[in-house]
Amino acid sequence: MTLRVEPRDAVRVVHWEDGDNRVNHASMQAWHELLDELEDIDEPFALVVTGAGKFFSNGLDLDRFAAVPDEAGPTVEALQRLFGRLLLFPAYTVAAINGHAFAAGAMLSCAFDARVMREDRGYWCLPEVDLGLPLSEAMAAVVTARLPAPAAQDAMLTGRRYGGPAALATGIVSAAVPEAEVLDVAVALAAEVATKDRRVIAEHKRLLFGAAAEVCGYAPGR
Repeated sequence: MTLRVEPRDAVRVVHWEDGDNRVNHASMQAWHELLDELEDIDEPFALVVTGAGKFFSNGLDLDRFAAVPDEAGPTVEALQRLFGRLLLFPAYTVAAINGHAFAAGAMLSCAFDARVMREDRGYWCLPEVDLGLPLSEAMAAVVTARLPAPAAQDAMLTGRRYGGPAALATGIVSAAVPEAEVLDVAVALAAEVATKDRRVIAEHKRLLFGAAAEVCGYAPGR
């Protein structure tokens, strides 16, 4: 499990480089440990997260759960808490969606303040309606906290696969650009906010998303 942090001036870029970046016990442990470190930074910064290759994140690691079923419940709880932590993260955040973002990977992208997606290949999709697996209240909370209501409704009820242009048209992402530009555009968006007062950003996020974060099992200071 690899999370590599690359400083770019006032932006911290996190590279998630674990194949198709599945959600499992190891990846959730690594994510929470990394957020602990990032939250301890005092200076102004913004955060960008991207994947590698064809995947931003391909969702839950069902193969791992089949082999070690006792990990499934705690992993989903850790994922939902991660949603809450990112919703309230005390800095501006951007997801640089370099490839497929499916199921829990798509939900994870909703926890960021902005999303940039490649326009030529890769899909953003909530396929649970096709899998017979309804979203939990926490999963629905993170999706509906960020996406425009019509986009959340369409994604949740149809299981549609959105390419970059369709995701941009429905408001799922802030920009759809060529693959080579995804990370640079995400960093540029983050840099615009990187030097602003993080205490104010944190408080405004609490006002905007505090209720959704609590549904996700995250309520800092309580």
